[in-house]
Amino acid sequence: VQLQASGGGLVQAGGSLRLSCKASGFSFDDYVFGWFRQAPGKEREGVSCISRSDGWTEYEGFVEGRFTISRDNAKNTLYLQMNTLKPEDTAVYYCEGAPGKGQGTLVTVSS
Repeated sequence: VQLQASGGGLVQAGGSLRLSCKASGFSFDDYVFGWFRQAPGKEREGVSCISRSDGWTEYEGFVEGRFTISRDNAKNTLYLQMNTLKPEDTAVYYCEGAPGKGQGTLVTVSS
C-alpha cells in the first residue's frame, strides 16, 4: 500500500493550493478516503472525507466552504482543493483510508 501526497507549499493568506494523493497497491475505489491535518503542537484533526464513488462528501466546520475534496478513481488519486487559505490552516496534511495513511504534505500559510 502506498499513498503519495503532494501539492503542499508556502502560500500567502487568501491563496490556494491543490493537494493530491496518489494511491497504489490496492483497489482505491473500494474505500472511503479522507484528508486529515496536524498543526504544530496540536492534535491531528479531520478535514474532509469522500465516499467511494457516488460523490458524497463531508467537511469539518472550520472548512467553511473553502475546500473541495474530490477523487478520480481512474487515476487512483484523491484531491483537496483549498481556497481562501488562512494562517491557521498551516499544518501537515495527510490522506488516509482503511488501507493506510500517506506520508503527509506540508502546507504553510503566511499572514
